Amino acid sequence: MKIASWNVNSLNVRLPQLLDWLREFQPDVVGLQETKLEDHRFPDDALAEAGYRSVFHGQKTYNGVAILARESIGDVQIAIPGFDDSQARAIAATVGSVRVVNLYVVNGQDVGTDKYSYKLRWLDAVHGWLADELKAHPRLVVLGDFNIAPDDRDVPDAAVWNDDHILTSTAERNALKQLLALGLHDGLRLLHDDAAMFSWWDYRQAAFRRNLGLRIDLTLVSDALKTHVNAAGIDKTPRGWERPSDHTPAWVQLAGLSGSQTPHPHLL
Repeated sequence: MKIASWNVNSLNVRLPQLLDWLREFQPDVVGLQETKLEDHRFPDDALAEAGYRSVFHGQKTYNGVAILARESIGDVQIAIPGFDDSQARAIAATVGSVRVVNLYVVNGQDVGTDKYSYKLRWLDAVHGWLADELKAHPRLVVLGDFNIAPDDRDVPDAAVWNDDHILTSTAERNALKQLLALGLHDGLRLLHDDAAMFSWWDYRQAAFRRNLGLRIDLTLVSDALKTHVNAAGIDKTPRGWERPSDHTPAWVQLAGLSGSQTPHPHLL
């Protein structure tokens, strides 16, 4: 089962690229972030024609998350249970024997701001939610745009991206470590120790060409799935397309958990 995460930075703009990528990469499950679409505008018909069911939680202009899958999607949870939040940033569902939680983590704007405090509160709420999810669903994948670079391998210059910088501050990284301490593992790092494997590049200053990016898009797997991970990576191809998202897909493959070959396009 190949599971991917992609912040598309406007599904309305990026739908043709998403459809092309789904056809070429053939993932079984995809979590999308920053769809920036109200639910009645979500292109579920176009995705169904491409062979994917979809569940989604969106809002106008901002945020928005979705889960796509080539087999049935069940037990859908919209937003973080018990956390009062008007922003469409979280969705979970079960696909086959795997529970998938898709997160678009708060950016936080800058260290010390109100948005930064909101980010830490939001991550604390996610911690409680994932603790419950792991009890109910040992086979858990948590993916998304985390807006946190886990360690110095995931930034181009650790002297710049330090404790004073958003996305790399100690409090943010500690919040991510607390999520991992629940029994989650960074899928990419199970197989790759390399630095500079980035998933996001600024549109400015030729950042993609110079590979001055960040790894902030993650695929985390639970203890029960750790030994199933036989491949993981970042697909840089879509970032080189015309009018790309500033993010590119991150993915993990789980051996022994085959994806569905649901008849296309009817999704019976």
